[in-house]
Amino acid sequence: MLYVVKRDGREVLFDSIKISNAIKKAGYEIGEKLKESEVLEIVQKTIAYIEEEKKEKITVEEIQNIVEKALTNKGYENIKFAYYNYRRERTKVREIKSDLMKAIEKIGVETDRDNANVGNNFSSKLLRIASESNKWHNLSIMPKKLAKAHENGDLYFHDLDSYNLTINCLHIPTKEILEKGFNTGYGTIKAPKRIETAAELSCILLQSSQNDMFGGQSHPDFDNDLAIFIEPTREEIRKELIELEINEDKIEDLVERRLRKRVHQAMQGVVYNLNTMHSRAGSQVPFSSINLGIPNSDDAALICEIFLKEYEKGLGKGEQPIFPNIIFRVKEGVNREPQDKYYYLYQLACEVAAKRMNPTFMNIDADFNKEYYDMGYMPATMGCRTYLMKNVNGEPGCKGRGNIAPVTINLPRIGMQAKGNLEEFFNILDERLSLAKESLLHRYNVLKNLKVKDLPFVAGQGLLKGSEGLSENDSIEAIIKQGTWGIGFIGLAETLIALTGHHHGETSEARDLGLKIITHIREFVDRATEETSLNWSCYATPAEGLSGKFIKQDKKIFGLIEGITNKDYYTNSFHIPVKFPISIKDKIEIEAPYHKLCNAGHISYIEVDDRPSGEVIMDILNYAYKNTNISYLGVNFHIRYCKSCGEYLNSNERSCPKCNSEDIQGVSRVTGYLSLDERFGPGKYEERADRISHSGNKKNYNIV
Repeated sequence: MLYVVKRDGREVLFDSIKISNAIKKAGYEIGEKLKESEVLEIVQKTIAYIEEEKKEKITVEEIQNIVEKALTNKGYENIKFAYYNYRRERTKVREIKSDLMKAIEKIGVETDRDNANVGNNFSSKLLRIASESNKWHNLSIMPKKLAKAHENGDLYFHDLDSYNLTINCLHIPTKEILEKGFNTGYGTIKAPKRIETAAELSCILLQSSQNDMFGGQSHPDFDNDLAIFIEPTREEIRKELIELEINEDKIEDLVERRLRKRVHQAMQGVVYNLNTMHSRAGSQVPFSSINLGIPNSDDAALICEIFLKEYEKGLGKGEQPIFPNIIFRVKEGVNREPQDKYYYLYQLACEVAAKRMNPTFMNIDADFNKEYYDMGYMPATMGCRTYLMKNVNGEPGCKGRGNIAPVTINLPRIGMQAKGNLEEFFNILDERLSLAKESLLHRYNVLKNLKVKDLPFVAGQGLLKGSEGLSENDSIEAIIKQGTWGIGFIGLAETLIALTGHHHGETSEARDLGLKIITHIREFVDRATEETSLNWSCYATPAEGLSGKFIKQDKKIFGLIEGITNKDYYTNSFHIPVKFPISIKDKIEIEAPYHKLCNAGHISYIEVDDRPSGEVIMDILNYAYKNTNISYLGVNFHIRYCKSCGEYLNSNERSCPKCNSEDIQGVSRVTGYLSLDERFGPGKYEERADRISHSGNKKNYNIV
């Protein structure tokens, strides 16, 4: 009596028929149909080898090894090779199944925090389970060296679950779509005639776009795009007042007062909708960004002003709105200086940011922004920091375009592998850059097989540049040629420590080397653009979940290295480490040059304690925008409010001073967007705990 020990530990009686069937299948795979007598001969030889072992129990793996030995003995090398390959593939499938089952079991308890916007409800869990399944599928269809690079942590293919299904993000051509109307699949939505309807439909555009894509979406010129609906609303109000036979000398004043009230209602609706309406099968509210601040008219300025005021009010009890991310654009001659016409909007934006941590701010006078602004193209960005303006395949600008797909390089690993040898570092970096390029070209060839009907809203309704004139069965290749392909990086600070012993906040040597490294990446993507006629760009990767993933893998390889792997996260993109004490002035000056180099997206943060004043925020921005070429800036602090009454708390208050409730909600910024504290992933949770004020003095926010 011989028992076979299965992989799960179960013991079953030995059955020679299973060996016979496996041999037949192996022969069939290579087109060799064995006679029954030949199969029997191999099986008997296998049994003879097993008997030589003189065991009462034998494992499946041991039997398989003996089968291969018997095939060799009988001269069936071709069948042995086929049997080996079949065995290897079955092992791979079992491992994938095992890993997938473990992942599903874990998700069933609680969703992970790769995305701080995803909840823990049924829809979220179901979406994550589908996501895990498709990740394995996509790894199996790509070239093995690419799959290996992702699995071992050399590279990271963002949103691997969407690799074969859709594209990343989009700056929506809001005005153009609202003017012509659109169809979400159940009927045509006509062009709105009043501001309330336009505002509501602007939210539907964000929600419907997100259902077609894996990244975020933005209104790239929100105040100017919605301003066209102000005058029709004004005329509607005026007509109503005339019909009521109001005194003519009172009409215009009443018109403007009623108009402001209706705009307030419309903008309140935007804030409420973007924090309550769900996308992606109900798993999350839309990742939304709104760009404003450079009004082309007083009506656009009205939209900007009232939207900021409504966002400042917060939600029903005054709670912190998480979305949208707001980008207020600053421009000399428009709003930056006291004599500028719309300076009051800049003041208001700073006051709102001092309370709500939003808006973030964009410098239109940075030379790479001003170049396009002067050409008539308004620069915009997103919370996920997607930035694009140049286009080698058509008209420049950002409307109707986005980053098609990014890949990120694990820079600290290269730094540790090089062991201080700069020549070796750049040799390895070149290898990883070439591999990153190859991975995105592979993704390009997968995505071009998608049809317009696979992106029914963003492509079918003409939101994406390049979709003009396409029918539902046409390839989306014309669309993905309009977007950008981002090669990103993480952990420049840790890389510099590995190479020089210091990061770029500590020494001029490290500072120069940091710029040299990112310039090297930028030059690579610029060459790739010329070589392929695709829009390649250098990406300062946000790295929400990735900040913890890479370092977890590297700890297993390199162990704990001071300043590099002795924590739970890598530092975001080109940022100075969050624990390093540095003045606001120095941080701005050191990080500023990277904004121009990272033409796929970038941001810098200034950390302060509690809530600063609007004047402090403006001082920080004015220094940055008047003295450096920095573009996208956010001022971070920890928001805490009472969930019972909405009252805001200082950092030292453990209970609400207004109602005594201890049900306190914390909000912080993670990789561009605001998030509830409990939704941070492990890496970002540790990073947030390590953040210190960049002022160097808790009571003094002087820039110097």
